[in-house]
Amino acid sequence: MRSLKTILSLCALTLAAASASAEVVVIVNPKNPAAALTAEQVAALYLGNTSTFPDGSAAALADQPESAGIRGTFYEKATGRSAAQAKATWARLTFTGKGTPPKELKSDADVKAFVASDPKAIGYVDSSAVDGSVKAVLKL
Repeated sequence: MRSLKTILSLCALTLAAASASAEVVVIVNPKNPAAALTAEQVAALYLGNTSTFPDGSAAALADQPESAGIRGTFYEKATGRSAAQAKATWARLTFTGKGTPPKELKSDADVKAFVASDPKAIGYVDSSAVDGSVKAVLKL
């Protein structure tokens, strides 16, 4: 009985590690002229330092839910900050009237649908969610 518990625990840890190492992909609408973005460009958007793509067109940011593990992974890899630090940055920008935080959506599917429906949109999803309805511009 004890060995079964050990095996189940190891399986759970393995699954958790596999999901934690999932690849995060930044996506835009296929009509967006950007072929690729750097982590610095994405960080500038998601930390409120700019509200436009490199070509000067306005950006509409999509975010994952606070409870989603991908959100923390994205902010750490793209911005070098935790999701909580990014949220604090947006709280300050919102309070001072200098920015509007990304639109929080419920899932990869919702982020992908939002990006696919708006040429100005940018978001991030697990690499397994990417299909022809969106364009990948950065893998983290």
